[in-house]
Amino acid sequence: MKRIAIIFALLLLCSCSMPADELKIISFNIRYNSYENIDGENGWPNRKEAVVRMIREERPAAIGLQEALIDQLLYLDSCLPEYRRIGVGRDDGEEGGEFMAIYYDTSRLSARLDLSTTLWLSETPWEPSKGWDAACYRTVTCVFFTDKKSGQSFCYHNTHLDHMGPVARAESAKYLAELTDESEGFPVVLGGDMNSTIDDTIFNAFYNVGLKPARELTDSTSNAITYNGYGKEEGKVIDHFFVKDLRVVSFRTLNGDYGVPYISDHYPIEIVIEL
Repeated sequence: MKRIAIIFALLLLCSCSMPADELKIISFNIRYNSYENIDGENGWPNRKEAVVRMIREERPAAIGLQEALIDQLLYLDSCLPEYRRIGVGRDDGEEGGEFMAIYYDTSRLSARLDLSTTLWLSETPWEPSKGWDAACYRTVTCVFFTDKKSGQSFCYHNTHLDHMGPVARAESAKYLAELTDESEGFPVVLGGDMNSTIDDTIFNAFYNVGLKPARELTDSTSNAITYNGYGKEEGKVIDHFFVKDLRVVSFRTLNGDYGVPYISDHYPIEIVIEL
């Protein structure tokens, strides 16, 4: 963990003190592209234009994706030239498997690419690996940003906790809390598909290091379901943002009309923070 502490310390020294400004960030489980077309009418080919429309309409400074495969990312790359992408595939650390990719608007944010990384939620986080009782490889993409408008810096962690392994979810939460605790006072945004409702005790690890649920930090908020199952399953609130040392201006669940009934089996969530 010393390497992470050094990263945060270096960036904190580089952060200038300027007036506060507002910044929009979205977390979105995009739902992987099923080549067997198991999603039928809700398959990626029928959703992809609406996903781009959502991003263009909402215009986030950064957006963290879960479940994205390389063909989906290449499509988004082609449609969103003003954004740059960070992150690697979870299966091999290159292009294999799902990405916890982070896109950022290069006109608004600069990223320390030399210090940003993907870590595996396992006992060996620096290499592709499966942790504890997890059904899948799980990762967190960590990016260190500076807001070009305010000059302030922060860290954004984008993750996806396992859907099957309770031990893996709990241990992953502890590891994410360790990453936050190494921040040396640096502001942190942690978001993603947690596969857990907010009352789950795994989040005690977050609270112990000062991470707070973004939904609860603003009067302009939403408790609408985030997992929609394409309307075929009971909805759940399992996608979350947590923040440390940041003011949350608003929290939204983006369940509006972007041109198709569902742009994924999850609704995106959005926070506006003040730096």
